[in-house]
Amino acid sequence: MRNMRVSIAIMVAAGAVYAQNQPARAPNPNPFAANPQAVADGRELYNRTCTGCHGYDGTVGERGPALGASGRRYLKTSDQDLFDAIRKGIPGTPMPATGLAETDAWKVAAYIRSLRGTAIDAPAPGDVAHGEQIFWGKGACSECHMLRGRGGLLGPDLSNLAGRRKLYSIRDALTKTEHVAATDGGRHELSLTPLNTYRAVSVVTRDGKTFSGVLMNEENFSIQIMGSDNELHMFARDELREVVYEPKSLMPTDYDKRLTPEEFQDLLAFLSHQAVAGRKQ
Repeated sequence: MRNMRVSIAIMVAAGAVYAQNQPARAPNPNPFAANPQAVADGRELYNRTCTGCHGYDGTVGERGPALGASGRRYLKTSDQDLFDAIRKGIPGTPMPATGLAETDAWKVAAYIRSLRGTAIDAPAPGDVAHGEQIFWGKGACSECHMLRGRGGLLGPDLSNLAGRRKLYSIRDALTKTEHVAATDGGRHELSLTPLNTYRAVSVVTRDGKTFSGVLMNEENFSIQIMGSDNELHMFARDELREVVYEPKSLMPTDYDKRLTPEEFQDLLAFLSHQAVAGRKQ
């Protein structure tokens, strides 16, 4: 009997050593990862089935946390973790099993992953090289925006655009006058900083000359604007007859109309690849 107990102990120990030496089984990858259509489908499924607890478009809800808050640390980070939480729920928490079909659960997981990343994590499909031609040419983006040391000064530098903004935010900025972005605090009207910074302004001097551009700085006695000629203009207040703060941004929001569908998609593909290594914000 003693020999049998020793043999069992040896077998158990050997099994433990064998298990420790085996490579960990890799979690299943999401079959819809970086698939724009699947992400769009996942968003529709999420907003239809998950917002009873979680907030719309990944924001905080009445009973569930925000799933797209950039500043939050998440326990469920892998594709498999997200899929299992969606399909099976999370024991010991209010999170129930959703009952979604396997394919739909993977799509929702892909959408949630897209909420947590920026455009560079899942760039838009399209011809990037052609999109670059559109940026410098027909799209006239470079007249206002700087990119890797080239371009205009009226708008923000876009060199790290895809490292800072989500894909839908970039798309909305090109197509919607009022676009929103989901952030830690919920949905905000500020997305590509068109309001408090890069505020459009026009001034008329006492001798009748007009200058238009964006406001750089102002105080009681002076005002500085970056003109549409990409030159910095500084004026004393007593030199001006009129200062008009424009209610709308200088940023065009009709690129889906001024470009063909193919050109627009290629421009979006190009912009969603513009990121500086090591600079995620």
